[in-house]
Amino acid sequence: MEIFQVGGSVRDELLGRTVQDRDWVVVGAQPAQLEALGFRPVGKDFPVFLHPDTHEEYALARTERKSGHGYRGFVVHASPEVTLDQDLARRDLTINAIARRADGTLVDPFDGLHDLRLGVLRHVGPAFAEDPVRILRVARFAARFGFVVAPQTMALMKAMVADGEADHLVPERVWQELSRGLMEARPARMFEVLRACGALSRVLPEVEHLFALADADGDAGHHILHVLDHAAAIGQPLEVRYALLMHQSERAAGPGGDAVAVARAVSERIRAPNDCRDLAALAARWLGTVQRALALDAAAVLALLTATDAWRRPERFAQLLAVARVDVQGRPGAADVPFPQAARLQAALAASLAVDAAAIAAARDDPRAIPERIRAARLSAITHATHVNPS
Repeated sequence: MEIFQVGGSVRDELLGRTVQDRDWVVVGAQPAQLEALGFRPVGKDFPVFLHPDTHEEYALARTERKSGHGYRGFVVHASPEVTLDQDLARRDLTINAIARRADGTLVDPFDGLHDLRLGVLRHVGPAFAEDPVRILRVARFAARFGFVVAPQTMALMKAMVADGEADHLVPERVWQELSRGLMEARPARMFEVLRACGALSRVLPEVEHLFALADADGDAGHHILHVLDHAAAIGQPLEVRYALLMHQSERAAGPGGDAVAVARAVSERIRAPNDCRDLAALAARWLGTVQRALALDAAAVLALLTATDAWRRPERFAQLLAVARVDVQGRPGAADVPFPQAARLQAALAASLAVDAAAIAAARDDPRAIPERIRAARLSAITHATHVNPS
C-alpha cells in the first residue's frame, strides 16, 4: 500500500497558495485494510475514507468508464491493481494531475508542472469530454488563477457543447460551479471562457443575450463583467455578486418583459439559494429606483423601504444598496464616483426604524387608524432625516 497527496492541494502548494484541505490517493489497498487502520468509509459511488485523526479524504485509486450522459454517467472501478498513473489519467487538467510522494518528490506523468509555470489550463486526455462539468471547472479555474485555456482544450470544449454534452448539466452542479466562480478573484474570466466555448448560451442564455445589446456605453454583457470584477475587488459577498449577474434582467426580458420574472426563472432553473434569489429579484425591480434616490421625495422613499421589506430585512436592504453602488462604480474609470444615494437611503431607514410602532399601536385609538398613524410617523421621520418635503 502506498499513499500519495494529489490534486488541488499539490497544485496550490506549488503555486505558493494557502491550502485548506488535502486529498490523498491510496494505491494497492483494499477497503478492509483502511478500515482496520481506523479510516471511516464515506464514499457512496466509490471507496473514499476519512482519516481517523485529520479527517482528510483518502480515496482508493480508481478508473472510470463512461456509461451515460452527464457527470453521473460513469462506472467506477477501484482495486489494488489500479496504478497511480491510471488514477491521475482520469483527472480533468494536467495541473490537477500531479501527485506527491511521502518523501516530497512529485509524480507528474502529464507535465502539469510545466503548465503551471506557463499558466495554461490543459486537459489530461480525451476522457475530459465525458464529463460536461469540466467545462464549468475550466472556466472557474480561469477566474481563479487567470490562466489561459490551451487551444486544444478550448477546441474540445467547443466540440462538447456542439455535441450536446452541456445540455446534460444538472442544476445543482451548475450552481455549485457558478457560485464558486463568482467568488473567485476575477469572475469575469469565467464568463469569458464560457462564452468562448459556447457554453454560456446553454447554461445562462439570458446572460449571453446581453452581449448583443449595445448602447452608448457598450453592450450590457461586458458591463456585467466589469461590475463583477469590481465586486470581487472590494470583497462583496455571493448574494451581491449573483444579483449583479442578474441585474440587467429587464434588458434580457426584452421590450415589455418582466425583469423580476426573468431573474426568478433563472434562479429557479439553476437552484440558486433563497438569499441569492431574493436579492436578485429585488435588484431586478428596484435597482433603478435606488440609483435615483436623490430625486425621490419622502413618500417615494417610504414606498421603497416598504416594498423591499427593509425594516424586517435591513441587512438585505444594505446588500441592495451595495448592488446599486457597484453597478455605478464598477464601470471603467468610475471606481471613485461618489454614491450619496446609499447614505440618504440608510439615513431614511435608520430614522424610520426609530419610530416606535408598538407604542403607536398601543395607544387607545381606533385600531383601523393604526397603520396610517405608523405610516405618518415614518414619513415624518424620513422627511426630517433626508431634508426633503413629503409629497
